[in-house]
Amino acid sequence: MRALRADAWLLLTSVIWGAAFVAQRDIADKLDAGSIASLRFLTGGLLLLPIVIVRRPMARARSPLGTVMGGGIACGVVMFVAFMLQQRGIEAGSTASAAGFITGLYVLFVPVLGLFAGLRTHPALWAGAGLAAAGLYLLSMGVDLRMSWGDTLVLLCAGAWAVHVLLIGSFSPRCDAIELATAQFLVTGVVATLNLQQLPSADAIRECLWALLYLGPVAVGVAFTLQVVGQRTAPPAHAAVILSLEGIFAVIFGAWLGGERLYAAQYVGCGLMLIGILLAQWPEFVRRQTPAESC
Repeated sequence: MRALRADAWLLLTSVIWGAAFVAQRDIADKLDAGSIASLRFLTGGLLLLPIVIVRRPMARARSPLGTVMGGGIACGVVMFVAFMLQQRGIEAGSTASAAGFITGLYVLFVPVLGLFAGLRTHPALWAGAGLAAAGLYLLSMGVDLRMSWGDTLVLLCAGAWAVHVLLIGSFSPRCDAIELATAQFLVTGVVATLNLQQLPSADAIRECLWALLYLGPVAVGVAFTLQVVGQRTAPPAHAAVILSLEGIFAVIFGAWLGGERLYAAQYVGCGLMLIGILLAQWPEFVRRQTPAESC
């Protein structure tokens, strides 16, 4: 039941994140990426802070302050880099659908980065990577056979999110999930605020209010917290498979709420990317499930 609950939290996270791509696209021409990051993550962190203060006496024994602060700083800085690359990519023309699927490639980067830690990889990873690369070509390449700058930035963002998934997988079992989530949100928001070129205008904030309320309290305060809670039980590779479904939800919400339409070849590309992502993670998923089935 613990594993099933963790998978449910991670699936709900992917649904919320899929819809968030539409909100990010809708306000990309009204607020710059730094302002969105500042408002989004500070709001999410400050909403959770009272809960952390109330729960701290109970969480102290299992959640050393040094671990929470170290994890919050590491995860928060990487989250800032990932979000800025993603939002800049959307500002540069990447659609909500494309950004959702390309971001999902972090699932492939998680085991690839594990190679640097001496972890072995299964041949299915490389087969999946090949399919995902072919899908990325169909989804993102224009008639001039060049990848757009916006999609390139989102691809770099996927690498940063892979690092974030690995960091969460490392820190979340060692400290309280809500405390870690709150710490990383506040770090991300503070770093974004310190890097602002100018403060956003009140008119721009009012115009984007509903999107910011979704991106802050819901997509940050709720979804990222559910990710941390889910990853306390689910291993990083397993969690990454479920979280990668945000690409599918990004396409669904992009068509439903954003009026986006893909060409037939782009839908094929999305399908190849999804198959590649799932294929790359299948050996790890089977390995994790086999002991439970044999009991």
